[in-house]
Amino acid sequence: MRTLTFFNHAGGVMKSSLTRDVGHTFSQAGLRVLLVDLDPQANLTDWLGVSGVTREQTVYDTATRGEPLPSPTPAHGLDLIPSDVSLALAEGQMMGVVGAHLHLRQALQLVTSQYDVVLIDSPPSLGQLSILGALAADHLVVPVPTRQKGMNALAGLSEAMATYRKLRPDLTVALYVPTLYDARRSHDREALAALQGMLRPLSSPIPDRGAVWNDSASAGQPVGVYAPGSPVHQDVLRVAAEIARAAHLNVQIPGVKA
Repeated sequence: MRTLTFFNHAGGVMKSSLTRDVGHTFSQAGLRVLLVDLDPQANLTDWLGVSGVTREQTVYDTATRGEPLPSPTPAHGLDLIPSDVSLALAEGQMMGVVGAHLHLRQALQLVTSQYDVVLIDSPPSLGQLSILGALAADHLVVPVPTRQKGMNALAGLSEAMATYRKLRPDLTVALYVPTLYDARRSHDREALAALQGMLRPLSSPIPDRGAVWNDSASAGQPVGVYAPGSPVHQDVLRVAAEIARAAHLNVQIPGVKA
């Protein structure tokens, strides 16, 4: 089992969208996939059409007390540990518990025979839940928008990684993913060129095609369900294949050359 955490302390960089759609792509390609929503805003949960979540269905007890993971919720062929706003209460509870940041990693070790890959959606912060998700990962996947916002976040990301590696020296970034790219804008082209000069490994950029992403989120469906074969779906397939290669996952994404 391989665990990947989609990580960036900035919001609006496509963490939840990529977690959902890369996870769905992996599932359609035959992998057993578990998604874990660590964000109290619960976008990943909402965007999979899951509602009415209670605190007991979230990672709250795992994070604060080291309990095993709750039974997952099925959604579009995936298993999901959903989130709810009540998960925000875990931030304060974790601060008083020695070793709490490793609770999720330990809980995931109990389900290694059940899944091929776990994808974790971390919150847009550098708080306790973000640390929990980062330290549970074998690798991080870091979406970086081709905007000044994305460039500004890199210093914080670097500092966070240095801190996390004190506890997990083996933690690596499998792939940086440029997102929200619009080739018509000179700013985006310059930002992408800067990222290409600064970051390794870096995927091909994900174009800014907001309408389909937004509409699929409103429908509570992965892009592959909402708009199969669309340009956005092709973008998803491509980046899923790049993430799979970077994380050494043994999977062939349909429609993408090996």
